[in-house]
Amino acid sequence: MKKLVLLGALALSVLSLQAFADEKPLKIGIEAAYPPFASKAPDGSIVGFDYDIGNALCEQMQVKCVWVEQEFDGLIPALKVRKIDAILSSMSITEDRKKSVDFTTRYYLTPARLVMKEGTVVSDSLDELKGKKIGVQRGSIHDRFAKEVLAPKGATVVPYSSQNEVYLDVQAGRLDGTVADATLLQDGFLKTDAGKGYAFVGPQFTDVKYFGDGVGIAVRKGDALKGKIDEAITAIRANGKYKQIQDKYFDFDIYGADAK
Repeated sequence: MKKLVLLGALALSVLSLQAFADEKPLKIGIEAAYPPFASKAPDGSIVGFDYDIGNALCEQMQVKCVWVEQEFDGLIPALKVRKIDAILSSMSITEDRKKSVDFTTRYYLTPARLVMKEGTVVSDSLDELKGKKIGVQRGSIHDRFAKEVLAPKGATVVPYSSQNEVYLDVQAGRLDGTVADATLLQDGFLKTDAGKGYAFVGPQFTDVKYFGDGVGIAVRKGDALKGKIDEAITAIRANGKYKQIQDKYFDFDIYGADAK
C-alpha cells in the first residue's frame, strides 16, 4: 500500500512539473526607466521593486515571467493587441483606464508631489504656479492631472516621453519643476546628484479622480488572469515575500496606510 501511495505521489509530482513546463510564459510589459521601481543595471538587466514583485508573483503562480520593455504610453496598446499579457509598471488604477483594461487589487499606494527649487513656496491653492513650466511624463496620470489642475492655475505643462527626460530639463533650467509619484521623485531624482538644490513643494496630491485607488497590474478586459494575480498578491503579502522585497527598497510601508 505504501508503495502505491508513493508511486501515486510521484505521478502527481511529475504531472505537476509537466503542467508547469507546458504553461505558457506570462509576458509582462514594463518601462525600465523609473528607479527604484524599474530601471536598468549596468549589465543591461532590469532591476527594481516592480520587477522583483513581478517575479515573486510568477513564482507564486508557478509560471515563467518574460519581461517585455515598452515606453509607458505604449503599454496599454501593446496589451490590447496581445503583445503582452499584463502590465506591471507602476500603473495607477483609475476610472479612465478601467474603460480599457481590468486591474488587479493594488500592490502599492503613494501620493503625487511637486518638485521644484528648494525654498520655492507653493500653497494649497497652487496660485504660485502661474507662469511656471512643469514637466510631466506623457500619457501618465500626472500628465492629465497637470493639464486639468495645474494648467488652470497658470502653469505651462510640458509633456515628455520619459520621466528621465523631465529630470534633465529640470536640472538644465528649462523647466521650473515636475509632478510625479513621490517615491519615484525621491529615489529617482532628489536622492541623486542631479536633484541637489531641489525639494518637494506644495501639498500631497491624492485625488482619487486622478490618482485612483493605488497602483495595480493591468490585464485585458475579462481575462481570468486577474483573479490568479489577485490571489498571488494576497499570498506574497501573507507569506512575507512582499515585505522582504519592500524592505529592500523602502523604509516604510509602501502598500498603504490601510494594509492588513
